[in-house]
Amino acid sequence: MIKVGDKVKFLNDVGGGVVTGFIGKNMVNVENEDGFEIPCPISELVNIDAPELNVGAEKHSLKENEKKPEIIPEIEVQEQEGEIINGKNSPDFYFCLVPKDPKNPVAEEVELYLFNDGNYTLMYRYSHIRMDGIKTVRFGHLQSNSKMLLESLSNNDLIDLPEFGFQLLYFKDFDPDFFEPITKKFKINPVKFYKESSFVENSYFRKRAMILKISKNILNTEVDKLTQDDFRALIKEKEKVAAPVKKEKKRIQDEIVIDLHISELLDNWDGLSNREILEIQMEKVESEMKSAIQSRAKRIVFIHGVGQGVLKQELAKILNSKFKKYYFQDASFKEYGYGATMVILRR
Repeated sequence: MIKVGDKVKFLNDVGGGVVTGFIGKNMVNVENEDGFEIPCPISELVNIDAPELNVGAEKHSLKENEKKPEIIPEIEVQEQEGEIINGKNSPDFYFCLVPKDPKNPVAEEVELYLFNDGNYTLMYRYSHIRMDGIKTVRFGHLQSNSKMLLESLSNNDLIDLPEFGFQLLYFKDFDPDFFEPITKKFKINPVKFYKESSFVENSYFRKRAMILKISKNILNTEVDKLTQDDFRALIKEKEKVAAPVKKEKKRIQDEIVIDLHISELLDNWDGLSNREILEIQMEKVESEMKSAIQSRAKRIVFIHGVGQGVLKQELAKILNSKFKKYYFQDASFKEYGYGATMVILRR
């Protein structure tokens, strides 16, 4: 058993530190030699203070490079009966992530649902998308105005999230024509699961949830149906009632937020090595720091995620070497979750 104050080593990475606190049941904060706190699953730590408790760790480390097939746990599916509700004639389908404990989302499992919020019968394929291909997790059909539990995620699953994919085909009896199939992908930043603000009150669940829309905006479909004359008339009408634009004085920003995840910096990063990606991220840090200082911003927050802590350490190095006069610290957990550093530029 690991407790606060124990000296530990990382099982799958270089280095270690001292346990400073617990995050839920299966994860702790470890303070490394540089004074940074790194969230880490207990299963990936070796307790140096109590080596007798680490039986099997050596055996595990010998097998850590073996690729294990992804095992998707079986879920007992209880399909809801569909119903027709007056006015629900829009094809609205949602991907819903519902934590069992919304106040501390990573403390327990997060349940993933598909919600059919319309008077349509829905046929679906739900998949995990990774570098080695697409893995079907669940497929089937969903009645109108009902939901389906797709799977559950533990806090260990958040370390290596896949991209989530949906393929949908929907229909109603006696409709005059076929509807176009819907394909949608969701790449969710793991940092969102550590932020209470990512989960909101909603009309679908009694708990707060992250609600992501799969279907296209029906308003866009209606605009596509307008004739050219209708469209011109609509634009002309909007121009008449449009309020004059007032020039506002440029206001100094109090806080600038920069997401350093490579998916936010580049549209395509295929073929780049880890070192090349890190160089791009550090160039972004340096340029944004200079820009923020010049604009007289008060603070700048860099979101670097949790991972193995490499990006956070490199960020600290460049701040200590090129921007020594500015104090930095871990950003607010409530606002940004784990994996963000705040630099104080001026009081």
